[in-house]
Amino acid sequence: MAGLIPRHFIDDLLERVDIVEIIDRRVTLKKAGRNYTACCPFHNEKTPSFSVNPDKQFYYCFGCGAGGNGIGFIMDYENIDFPAAVESLAAVAGLEVPRESTGNSAQEQQRRSQSQNLYDILAWAAHFFQTQLRQHPNKDQAVSYLKQRGLSGEIARDFALGYAPAGWDNLLVAVKNDAGKNSADLNNDRTKSSSTRQKQRIQQLEASGMLVKKDNGDFYDRFRERIIFPIRDNRGRVIAFGGRVLNDDKPKYLNSPESSVFHKQKELYGLYEARKANRQLDYLLMVEGYMDVISLVQFGITNAVATLGTASSIFHLEKIFRHTSKLVVCFDGDNAGKKAANRLMETALPAMKDGREICFLFLPDGEDPDTFVRSQGKEVFFHQVEQAMPLEALLFETAGTDINLNSGAGKAKLSQRALPLIQQLPHGVFKQLMLSQLAEKTGAELTLLESQLAALPTPRNTSASSNTAANTNTR
Repeated sequence: MAGLIPRHFIDDLLERVDIVEIIDRRVTLKKAGRNYTACCPFHNEKTPSFSVNPDKQFYYCFGCGAGGNGIGFIMDYENIDFPAAVESLAAVAGLEVPRESTGNSAQEQQRRSQSQNLYDILAWAAHFFQTQLRQHPNKDQAVSYLKQRGLSGEIARDFALGYAPAGWDNLLVAVKNDAGKNSADLNNDRTKSSSTRQKQRIQQLEASGMLVKKDNGDFYDRFRERIIFPIRDNRGRVIAFGGRVLNDDKPKYLNSPESSVFHKQKELYGLYEARKANRQLDYLLMVEGYMDVISLVQFGITNAVATLGTASSIFHLEKIFRHTSKLVVCFDGDNAGKKAANRLMETALPAMKDGREICFLFLPDGEDPDTFVRSQGKEVFFHQVEQAMPLEALLFETAGTDINLNSGAGKAKLSQRALPLIQQLPHGVFKQLMLSQLAEKTGAELTLLESQLAALPTPRNTSASSNTAANTNTR
């Protein structure tokens, strides 16, 4: 297709894909501290000198000097030109590559600055909410809530917790006031008039979801009388907020809407903090909500993450496995928790490459990670984590529900239920071991099960699907 690929699209594409995942699909990477290493694919070597930095999204070989971003790697590894490399990555990200004429350079520049403007305004909003938690005359209700949940000032600081006061226009008034001060200009353009700066910032707050536009054109604050939880990306930039209500309003928890910098199906609360606190993550613990994550950190458990009030998707799992090879998912022990675990198990199957591990921790009825660790202590909680159910055990338990495994018909039914699940696993040792376990449980010949598996329809590609897992409620 004729036309240039807009620079803003390239920047957005590189933000959405992960260089570790890009390279690991072609060259097997091994975790080495914060980076990943491998033998360089561009020259012969016996000792790995090829390093991938997930923080900077950059690769470099200390042997031959090859280096660059994800697009550059695709170009060199697959020996294709730049447009083809962009098309290849865009297909993985589920994006269509736009094209434009050379006469749109001004428009392109404007688009390139939009994302940075959102990061800037969201950082400003985060500072505003933190200031309100410390200084607002009515802060006591918010402070009391955090103290009742047992949070220290240090934890509130580390997670940049804030407070949105009651009222419809606190953030709106603050941004209008700051727009009139040259020293507070977010865009560092002091040549613009106060009214122009004010208008631009209000537009940015609307684009980020912080302000809501009414039918008459006026604006009001999205977050009111809530504890504010900044949501940060892998680089520590604020990309959105969550708010926990302090009155009887609904919903109890409210998230920012999606924007050009925030895609909730791909973000995990607490991941940035977990990576910052741990030089190496032996495993990540997935819990339900903001307060579960923060409460666990309060007790020295610094490897917890949570989805943002939405389903656990394949995108979440792939992001987790870029940083660790093991995930422990924590659910309530009631029927709803078991159903949620089953749906997550099915979502996870296509992501279960050899070397990856998922376990399921079911807490006693009425308990969540916050209440459990407070009543039982960290060591008891860790013991529960060690006893978590492996994915393969949950798979066979789920497939065997209401089946009499002492009968031949029951064993055949178990095979009928389990094979379509096993079919979704990537080819490898783990898939073969699952087949072997099924053969042992049913008494069927392994070769028969393999032939039945091969006869099943090829499972649809679930990498772009994020709706097959259980919906989670953010506590």
